[in-house]
Amino acid sequence: MGILEVKNLSMTLGDKRILNDLSIDFWEGHVHAIVGPNGAGKSTLASTIMGLQGYRDFEGDIILDGESISLLKVDDRAQKGISLGWQEPARFEGLSVKSFLKASSKNVSDDMINEAMSFVGLNPEEYLDRKVDKTLSGGERKRIELASLLIMQPKIVLLDEPDSGIDVEALDRIFDAIQLLKQRGATVILITHSIAVLKQAEHAFLMCHGAIVDKGGVGKIIKYFENKCIPCGHKNVPGFEEIE
Repeated sequence: MGILEVKNLSMTLGDKRILNDLSIDFWEGHVHAIVGPNGAGKSTLASTIMGLQGYRDFEGDIILDGESISLLKVDDRAQKGISLGWQEPARFEGLSVKSFLKASSKNVSDDMINEAMSFVGLNPEEYLDRKVDKTLSGGERKRIELASLLIMQPKIVLLDEPDSGIDVEALDRIFDAIQLLKQRGATVILITHSIAVLKQAEHAFLMCHGAIVDKGGVGKIIKYFENKCIPCGHKNVPGFEEIE
């Protein structure tokens, strides 16, 4: 039994079935990756686990530490230790970086903030008084969001396309942060189409058409990238030319 279990999860958005009787277990303290073609349902799965608005009307169950969280709102899930890092981090007009990081957890000290910012490669003296708005690049906001996760120290960390919109140097910082989160006991779930990000994981799942069609070590799942497809029971050949 994993720390986080998704059981027979199905979801329809509009008239489209996005998740289809999906079951998946995530082991405590491990780094997992979820890969699959565009439209497979990867980001929808992450949003449903987090309990975001618009993703709470589903069949099945989500279990954290042996207890169902399916009826809990997003704030309640966050209090239980689940956090989501966005593919495109949010902007907060008028809110300083320091205030944003202060809100990450109770009793946040300046030393904790400075340490987290330095770890993700951003000079606290240059960034803490800046606003979390359009004056920051997407990569800068992503690193600031990651700093907030390091301060927060959640049980479950969902990272949606952590390499999106960043340069090579920043990616190395993100990889270091992923391993630090693991060292601190967090369960990290990477939503990705990147081989480099996939290689940060210990275990991976392949999604197609709202279901898990293969799972195993990274060496096994990486064949998806090499061959563009892992045979599954779906009647159609999925379009792998576009990756979510």
